Amino acid sequence: MSTRDRSGCPISLSLELLGDRWTLLIIRDLVFAGKRHFREFLQSDEGISSRTLAERLQTLQDEGILTRSEDPSHGLKAIYRLTEAGIDLLPVLATLGVWGSRYRKADDDLARIAKELAAGGEPAIGQMKERLRREHLG
Repeated sequence: MSTRDRSGCPISLSLELLGDRWTLLIIRDLVFAGKRHFREFLQSDEGISSRTLAERLQTLQDEGILTRSEDPSHGLKAIYRLTEAGIDLLPVLATLGVWGSRYRKADDDLARIAKELAAGGEPAIGQMKERLRREHLG
């Protein structure tokens, strides 16, 4: 991913970080699937390669979206956690999920969480953000 800014437009700046096929899917897996380890991300249905995953995880760390720490239960594993900036992407994921369930052929079970978050509005998003803060920030 390029870190060279094309303009000061906030949409452009966001897309420079989040606009590829994989980045939001990694964040989705952290938020909704509870994935924390490299191997878990590799097992997602979309089939990301290990090289692409490693690159995206490093970029997300460099940009302050997630952190990486050693897993105390296994010396060779790392645990990935969202930062506050990563948690603040929850409304983006929910909105994309609602849009995808409305205009694409989405799996109803997978679309349910996004629809529930959207239907619950800010209170539902806030509650889920608090849960994510407890899980990821301690």
